[in-house]
Amino acid sequence: MSTTHTDRLRALLEPLAEQAGLDLEDVRVTRAGSRRQVQIDVDTDGGVDMDAIAEFSRVVGEALDESDLMGDDAYLLEVGSPGAERPLVLPRHWQRAEGRLAKIHLEDGGEIVARVLEADEDGALVEVQPVKGRGRPKERRLAYAEVARARVQVEFNRKDDELLDEAADFDEGEDGAE
Repeated sequence: MSTTHTDRLRALLEPLAEQAGLDLEDVRVTRAGSRRQVQIDVDTDGGVDMDAIAEFSRVVGEALDESDLMGDDAYLLEVGSPGAERPLVLPRHWQRAEGRLAKIHLEDGGEIVARVLEADEDGALVEVQPVKGRGRPKERRLAYAEVARARVQVEFNRKDDELLDEAADFDEGEDGAE
């Protein structure tokens, strides 16, 4: 059985990520001039902070230098998180996106924009947003097999209920009087 260079990198990196308490989300190797660029995305349920990324980057750099996977070629190592508009591929991605808006391309060719309400190992309950603001949102259960691809959407003007509640508490003052 033949394995690709990326498969061999994943085999090296998976246990390192697990030891660091991280999920290895993506590994990409591209050419950047005369050297290779190794891009690694990691994440956790609560998100990943810069200190964890820096430490994991150090560990990965040492492991790559000790292995023969990169050969004698120079390489540039970049470790980061999947970003704000992350693709939703695995059940854990859907679970981490609960409360977020997603653009979902369906296997039947349709496309919906929906808020992820909850997710499990088989699918997700989503709230489909009305087209052009007409009508009311509708809940729909999506099996992952129905989804061709999905990506979290960035929302710049979302009015978060929790933040609104906190603002109301602030306006009332500490004694509850206005």
